Amino acid sequence: MSLFRVALGQINSSVGDIAANTDKIVQTTRKASNLGADLIAFPELAVVGYPPRDLLFKSDFITKNLEAIRAIARETKTIASIVGFVDRGADLFNAAATIDEGEIKAIYRKRNLPNYGVFDEERYFAAGAERLTIVVGDYKLGVLICEDLWSGALDSNLSALDAIIVINASPFSAGKSAVRRDLLAARARDLRSFIVYVNLTGAQDELVFDGASAIYDPRGERIALAKSFEEDLLVCDLDLEDSFRVRIKDGRVRAARRGVASEAGEIALNIRDRDKQVLPRKEERSPSEIESVYAALTLALKDYARKNGFTKALLGLSGGADSALCAAIAADALGARNVLGVLMPSPFSSQGSIDDALALARNLGIETRTIAIKPLMDAYDAALAPCFEGAARDLTEENLQARIRAALLMALSNKFGYLALSTGNKSELAVGYATLYGDMAGGFAPIKDALKTTVYALARYRNTLGAALPESTLTKPPSAELRENQKDTDELPEYEVLDQIIRLFVEEDYSLKEIDLKGFDPQVVRKVARLIKRNEYKRSQAPIGAKISDRAFGGDRRMPVANGFFDD
Repeated sequence: MSLFRVALGQINSSVGDIAANTDKIVQTTRKASNLGADLIAFPELAVVGYPPRDLLFKSDFITKNLEAIRAIARETKTIASIVGFVDRGADLFNAAATIDEGEIKAIYRKRNLPNYGVFDEERYFAAGAERLTIVVGDYKLGVLICEDLWSGALDSNLSALDAIIVINASPFSAGKSAVRRDLLAARARDLRSFIVYVNLTGAQDELVFDGASAIYDPRGERIALAKSFEEDLLVCDLDLEDSFRVRIKDGRVRAARRGVASEAGEIALNIRDRDKQVLPRKEERSPSEIESVYAALTLALKDYARKNGFTKALLGLSGGADSALCAAIAADALGARNVLGVLMPSPFSSQGSIDDALALARNLGIETRTIAIKPLMDAYDAALAPCFEGAARDLTEENLQARIRAALLMALSNKFGYLALSTGNKSELAVGYATLYGDMAGGFAPIKDALKTTVYALARYRNTLGAALPESTLTKPPSAELRENQKDTDELPEYEVLDQIIRLFVEEDYSLKEIDLKGFDPQVVRKVARLIKRNEYKRSQAPIGAKISDRAFGGDRRMPVANGFFDD
């Protein structure tokens, strides 16, 4: 049989919810069987969710996962499947079970364990050693797990395969979809093989998985693409003979294939002949980069709330771009009726900011409450007057405003079960332009990894979907409004400059002198670098938020808080 119908079960697994994940895998497998698929593949560690982290140190967790993979095999007898799970032998392995006729016929163990950025798989798993080849009639299929395909040193035996099924839990970051597309096309073209790539979707803590499962033919052309940022079942017919047609004309690949012998890790699947009409190609539209980032932030909040038992969220509305964008994301993620915006004006709050916050709420359809904080500010001033006698007003009193607001938000959160959102952006977090236990307080920070310039781009994109942020919110000078006529630029460079320095220093690890050579004022560069270094302690106490860059604060960048190094 040259016509091979493959299904990609792009599911949203929940870490630790093995029973729910198992049920989802079984139900999706049955749907694929009803569509005439010969085989379905699921994402990496689909049974336990990704990344399970230190749950892997719990023996009962591993046992339940093993029971689940056996149950999946028993419940799915009409179609072959490849399912990611945790295998146990002398060690633990990130593995893929090949299931057919109600039995686990073979297990492939991930050979390349990523140990960079947010990945630390060497902490949990041992590397596999053996290859696996699946025989389907006259054709051979391979199985790989994520990094096995991304690794630069590919096994020469892959050239013997007509199709390679790759199961993945590949996190999203801005621009990565293009990198992934180019890699998959190149791998398919170099190996003269179909690349069948199934990716996880959904969000887990700070990680977002964008799905976008895809299939590439032996010429490197994409022939099928699943949806982005949502569950999908992608079914596609592969003409496996096409791999032979292309390969027979490629002397390099033919030569490599001649040296490949049959292996002990070779199994045959009992694929049933079915009368099939070739399916039309399914290729979803790839979203633009700004669409992808907004979708990632929305999905991150939606899944964080759902997987932690929250149905409602609240946040402070200041009239600024950050809180406005967070409110729009929350309304899109949870539904407008499940979002509460709290206005907490002080004597320094401008009428324009109050009007902007109320206009935003009307545009989004979210509920608002207003709690004026001047009486609380006066009470703090009176209580601290004996201690502060003779001391001038300074940043201390400004921070008290932020902490009063945080206390009010957390009180409402505790009383009514709202998820409290912190609305700070990456630029502020980088240089410490945020108040610890004040505006940094909250359970989740939706735009934690979005630089201020990105915030404005996201806000303008959101307004193309429907009126949300008032134009005045996007055009007025940014201000925390903690003192009279305050502007962010009183303490910081313009955000267009600041964000470029942050990108170079934090995300690219440029030295200060290397940044100088990019044309920036050396004094400004050193001021920003010192602020970044000085405020590591704040970031170590910040709530988690969605990762959308290649280098987010947190798991991506692990700097010591007590740090005597300065590279100038």
